[in-house]
Parts: sequence; C-alpha cells; structure tokens
Amino acid sequence: MKRVITYGTFDLLHYGHIELLKRAKSLGDYLIVALSTDEFNWDSKQKKAYFSYEKRKALLEAIRYVDLVIPEKSWDQKVSDVKLYQIDRFVMGDDWTGKFDFVGEQTDAEVIYLPRTPEISTTKIKQDLNFNQK
Repeated sequence: MKRVITYGTFDLLHYGHIELLKRAKSLGDYLIVALSTDEFNWDSKQKKAYFSYEKRKALLEAIRYVDLVIPEKSWDQKVSDVKLYQIDRFVMGDDWTGKFDFVGEQTDAEVIYLPRTPEISTTKIKQDLNFNQK
C-alpha cells in the first residue's frame, strides 16, 4: 500500500483544496492530511483561521479522498511524520517548491510538488469578500 501525506490549514475549504486532495490521493492508496492547529497557525504563521481546528478537521474527514487527519503542531514534525506513518510520497502545492526537499533527503519518501489550481486561493476569496463589503 502506497501512503501519501500532505500538509495545510485548509481554511475556507474550496475546489482548489479538493483538487489538491484528489490529485494527492491519486498518487497512492492512503492519504493522510496533517492539518495545522490553531496554535501553530497563530504562533508560527501569525495567521488566524476563520474556522477552528475541529471544524476544519471535520470538513476534511468528510472528503472521500482523505483517509486520516492528524494535527500539524510544528514545522519540524514532517520528517518524524513520514517515518511514523511509513509515508511513500510527501505532497505539497508548488508554491512550496524546493522548501521540503530535505524530507526526501532524510527519509525514503518521494517529495512531489503539485501545481495549484490557478484561479482560486483562500487569499483571493478573503480579498474578494472584503472588496465586496465596501
């Protein structure tokens, strides 16, 4: 069985997220999503998610491509997650290209950067919603 892992906040879930999860799942048999906790988002990324960790987790668990959701509590857990869950493929969006190559160097996992869905992003949604309220 091929195991795949990806990481993210998955706030304001949209079809770009679904496409990423669908493509990630197509690379293996079992997809794990490491979901950024509220504390990690605030303490390390200085951003607040609209939905709480528990609500974002419930949304991800309802998606047929996702087999398991685990908490992402720090930047440093990626290598240990890959080892713990016996991951074959580590998948991220191509906006992270090159930033996680070290995972492949320190484990047996193949690191893959998938193209983003170009016309959609959480940032764009937030900008559009703010613009429409003026």
